[in-house]
Amino acid sequence: MDTVGWNALNLGMKLDRRGFLKRATVSLVAASVPRFSGAEAKGEEMIDIHQHVNYHARTNAEMIAHQRAMGMSKTVLLPSGSQLARPSTHLGSSNGLAARVFGPGAAQRVAAKYPGEFVWFANEVPDIAETKANLEYWLERGACGIGEQKFGVDCDGKAMRLVYDVAKAYEVPVLIHFQHEKYNFGFERFHKILEAYPTVNFFGHAQTWWGNIDAKHVQTDLYPKGPVTPGGITDRYLSDYPNMFGDLSAGSGLNAMRRDMEHAAGFFDRHQDKLCYASDCADTVGNGEKCSGAGMRDVIRELVTDPEARAKIFSGNAKRLIKGLA
Repeated sequence: MDTVGWNALNLGMKLDRRGFLKRATVSLVAASVPRFSGAEAKGEEMIDIHQHVNYHARTNAEMIAHQRAMGMSKTVLLPSGSQLARPSTHLGSSNGLAARVFGPGAAQRVAAKYPGEFVWFANEVPDIAETKANLEYWLERGACGIGEQKFGVDCDGKAMRLVYDVAKAYEVPVLIHFQHEKYNFGFERFHKILEAYPTVNFFGHAQTWWGNIDAKHVQTDLYPKGPVTPGGITDRYLSDYPNMFGDLSAGSGLNAMRRDMEHAAGFFDRHQDKLCYASDCADTVGNGEKCSGAGMRDVIRELVTDPEARAKIFSGNAKRLIKGLA
């Protein structure tokens, strides 16, 4: 999830309690949109590894309809951590209501109601005393990964190493939002983690992850434009470390591919075993220019002409890496 979306999510969109609960408890029935309509039309299985419940005031019913319109056979729901006011969360006040609506329990409830369509991750703020216990609680109840980890801490620091320790013990992946000077600081040092935790699979996501496909990337530019110089940090992480994978979601992922389509075609080809389709959009339609998930889906279909490679990016890699998707 890109920064604006996550901050809006964490703050509960500043809705009053009554209105917020009304939105959050809308029925999860989305029968008006048939399952897998888009996938069946193209004859492709598609898995989305990055979506959120009650995102940007979009109801869960709208989210389910959105995923079906895009043709997703399965979707990974990524919850927030505890709604705590502390420097690493960038929250101005604690919000217990938001935790109940955006947290792991909310994602678990959707997955339980639609077990054929959704799985879910655990999550928690990494620098609190309860981190380990809370992550273990949700992993023992069926969560199949940890994330989206999006907090103002060092990506290779003590707090995040505790998260990685839990992931190692439970043999689940970790999905990380890298954003320069905002979330998971020190992207250029993340190779230390990849080397220290060779059995843990990591998904990279967001602006700093995608900006660094370019060897000449300026770290303060979150949505760079223009031709890509091959050999950036992200490209090297994907090439050099078997436990590093890419989450193709959000405006940052779509921008990275669209800014230089010739480079993107080669990027997809050489990293076809390391990339997973994902959307992370709050759109309610599931198609059109405003839907970054539909945009990435269409870019992949345009540039990845080998059906076997496209199948890996759309679903095969995700099923290999995330328990519960196969």
